[in-house]
Formats: sequence, structure tokens, C-alpha cells
Amino acid sequence: MLSFEQALNIVKENLAAADLRLGTEHVPLGAACGRVLAEDVVTDRDYPPFHRSTRDGFAVRAGDVAALPAELHWRGEIRAGGHFSRALGAGECISIMTGAPLPAGADAVVMVEYTESQGDRVKIHRGVQGGENVVQQGSEAHEGTVVLPRGRRLGPGELGLLATVGKSPVPVFVRPVVAILPTGDEIVPVDQRPAWFQIRNSNAVSLSAQVAAAGGIARCLEVAPDRPEALRSLIQEGLNADLLLLTGGVSVGKYDFVKQVLADLGAEFYFQGVALRPGKPVVFGHVAGKCFFGLPGNPVSTYVTFALFARPALAVLEGADFEAPLFLRARLGQPLPQRGGLTAFLPARLERSEGDPMVSLVGWQGSGDLVGVAAANAFIVVHPHETSLAAGDWVDVMLKD
Repeated sequence: MLSFEQALNIVKENLAAADLRLGTEHVPLGAACGRVLAEDVVTDRDYPPFHRSTRDGFAVRAGDVAALPAELHWRGEIRAGGHFSRALGAGECISIMTGAPLPAGADAVVMVEYTESQGDRVKIHRGVQGGENVVQQGSEAHEGTVVLPRGRRLGPGELGLLATVGKSPVPVFVRPVVAILPTGDEIVPVDQRPAWFQIRNSNAVSLSAQVAAAGGIARCLEVAPDRPEALRSLIQEGLNADLLLLTGGVSVGKYDFVKQVLADLGAEFYFQGVALRPGKPVVFGHVAGKCFFGLPGNPVSTYVTFALFARPALAVLEGADFEAPLFLRARLGQPLPQRGGLTAFLPARLERSEGDPMVSLVGWQGSGDLVGVAAANAFIVVHPHETSLAAGDWVDVMLKD
């Protein structure tokens, strides 16, 4: 059976081989957060566009304050948003505020706390080097520099940069539509009181939220019963979307028909099962020009396998690079025996402490326990070779959100 790393590479390679990026559109700057940039963004001028003071104080010629104390003639004031109309001469200074442009002739700023002012005379008690307390024009980026590349996912910082360079509206890739198809005779709608042998449709709700958080548009289909004919019709409906996610029906039970129906529709399976806990029966393939994932039906398995495989795939459809899961490091809070051969993702709490970050398991009862997952903010990642972990050992951690 494939390892987690092998399966992730298969997803990445097959997505790279297919041209899955959708069209582009322009959206208002305020609506671009979370979207993926469809064009390179270049600066429209130097940044900063002038030599900018980083302190309140006096703009000076550094050579004039080499011998201390130095006494200079005061020639006026520059506020942020203003400027000085002439060059600063020898023996002169000018009051300057943080963010204001340095006047011609000046090359440094003396902080105000190292000065004394008396009328139009300013005494300087601390010298400066040329360029001190100044950000040079163009030091952040010169005009015409690419500051945001095509394919970058836009967050608050990127939006601030887009505003700085005047890029509005913003060219972005179209958000992919993701069809979510739960399967199983035991599943009933969320607003229906289930019989004792039934469960509510939690997977569609959690997957919809995961899809939205990843930048896609979720479209939930009705629950497919455990009958091949009805399942086939709903799969064909789901293939009208850009990506199809099925939950349940991918194991080897008598009524697990998902793989059979997909095969009848001509599907190519890239893998059928991965050495994971939870999520071992996960399936990935391609049919009718669309990629699909068959996620296990147990809610925690569904949650984990989406995060590991479907979310990176969705990023590619959105126009971004393949966004593999990010693992951090923390110390284990308690001993953790582990069966070898599988990569385990175990619900846990990652806590701040005065020393190293610490992570500990939450109480959970296996891959059907959403109560335990709701109590977690991370997953401890236990690799196949890590068969016995002691308290204090360093382990990989994947944040839940």
C-alpha cells in the first residue's frame, strides 16, 4: 500500500500533468482576500518614492554634525504629506516628521531627543552617519519590479500591497466549484431526527466549510443511497463541477459501490488506499475530464483526507501552486505508543508554554468521533518508523485549521 508521501506525490504529479486552471475574472480589491492572483503585479513607481524619514527629528547633512556639539540654522518643517521646496544648505537643518520626504541636500535624520532648539538655532548632541534614520528611495522595490507573482494566494498583507501600487480591480482565477456527494442509506438530513440506526449528514457540512476555507465553492448533492443506479446518476451530476468529492462507499463492504460505479464510467484510479490512520480507504482518480476523491465515510477520516489530499488539489484548480500540508514541530506531552506501518494523524491540543510548544492527545474514540476533533486544534503526525514516542520527544504537528 502507498505511503502518505507517495500518495501525496501522485496527487501532485497528476495535477501538474493536467491543465486544470479555470478562467480569470476581475474583482474589487476588497473582495480579493483568499483569491489567487491571475497576473503578475508590478510596481508603478519606486517604493518608497522618496528618501523617507523613519524618525521625528531634524534632517541634516551628516558632515555638519561630525564635530559635537554642532549648532545648525533651522529652516522650517516637513510633515508627512508635505515637502521642502529648496535644497538644504551647509550648516542648515529642518524639522522632519516620521514618513516625510527628506529634503534635497540632506542625507540623514537626527532624532529629536538628541537636540535642543532655541529660536532658529538647533544644537545637535549626537552625530549620525549618512543614510541613518532614512529609508532610501527604491530600497523596497524599483518601478517595474514584480512584487506579487501570478499564482500567489492573496491575504491581508498582499491586499495592502495591491492597494499601495494601485492595483484595483484585481485579476484573479475563477473559484472552482466542488461537488460534495455523501453516500449511505444510514445518512439523513441535518434537520431530521435520526432513528437509532441512522446518523445526520455531518460530512457534507464539514466538507462544505473546508472547501470554502480553501477558496472553493461547495455544491452539496443529495445523499446517494447504496444502490448503483442512483449512485451513478448522482456521480454524473457531480461531474458537472470542477472537482468531485465523495464520502463513504469506498471500502470493501458488500454495499460499497463507489469504486465499481466510477470504474463503469471509465475512471482511471491513481490510487485506491493509503497507509493512513484514519483514512486508509481514500481513493483518487480521473473520470470524464474531472478529478475525484473518494473519501472514507467516517467523519474524522473525511476531515483528515480532505486536508491531506483534496485541499492541495483544490489549490491547483484555483490557480495556486500545489499547497502540501504544513507540518510544525512540538514536544510531546505524554508517552505515545504507536502501531508501525501507517502514518497516523491524531487529534491533539497544541499549547503555548514558557519553553517549547507542547502537544498532547485529546480524548477521542476513533475516526467517527467528532466530539474529540472539536476539542482539538491540531493533529499529532506519527510516522511509520516512530513506534514508541516518549514524553518530551519532538513530533510533527499539523494545525487543524
